[in-house]
Amino acid sequence: MRFWLLIILGISFNSHSIVIRHDVDDADYRVSSDVLPQLATFYIDGGHGTLIGSKWVLTAAHATFCLRPNSTILINNVPTVIDQVFVHSDYMPGKSHDIALIKIQQALSDVKPLMINREKEELDEVLWFIGIGGTGNGITGQTIDNLANQGQMRRAQNTVKVAQGPVIKFSFDRGENGLPLEGVSGGGDSGGPAYQYENGQGIVFGVSSRVEGGKIGRYGVTEVYSRVSYFADWIDNIIAGNNVTKLATPKLTQLPAGITEAILPQVCEAINIKSSL
Repeated sequence: MRFWLLIILGISFNSHSIVIRHDVDDADYRVSSDVLPQLATFYIDGGHGTLIGSKWVLTAAHATFCLRPNSTILINNVPTVIDQVFVHSDYMPGKSHDIALIKIQQALSDVKPLMINREKEELDEVLWFIGIGGTGNGITGQTIDNLANQGQMRRAQNTVKVAQGPVIKFSFDRGENGLPLEGVSGGGDSGGPAYQYENGQGIVFGVSSRVEGGKIGRYGVTEVYSRVSYFADWIDNIIAGNNVTKLATPKLTQLPAGITEAILPQVCEAINIKSSL
């Protein structure tokens, strides 16, 4: 079963997860699972989203491949049932518009949603990444897989280097060029936020999408996030119920590489969170 799960997770999350500086103690990156109550987790070893309204979770399109109405996810570590899934109609795997919204059945009153960033001035902003995927460091890349990590959450910092069109980009910098808790996210952290949190209010600037230009988790790799400010109107229209059939599809129409419709039920059975409701 472990071997089969590793194959599934390797297919599902085509990049790895939060990877840290080689010269900073891993303990400095570790945080408790409730450090960001707005964080949603979709599968047993990762896949994330962010609560941006009492019934709404923002995530990456590619992270929704097993999510359907009545699927169970976790928000603030509490099982929560999905009502509807909205995948951007212009999503192109590995290229663009990697964004989706999930509506949950019951509004959450005990978690304050994060705001979405609407200002297109993200360049040089220092943001946090967060997730429960595998780990490693910038020299080795990932060396502990999602399963071996056993749900340990980590949080890292990075600086926006590019803010253009539908994406913001980050670089995994080394030494004095990096932040004190420099790191990158990916695979098991797919769909998670690039965010700031100050004075009791959080803002989500990006959604974890993919990597470019190097080996995953190694120094110099480029981390690509979907740019929330670019998609603000799309988000507003979906939540308001405007032109939904034109703007979104109710499920992912192009599965992640390596997954077929034939094996999808097995994949989802293995990685989905089981309902305790």
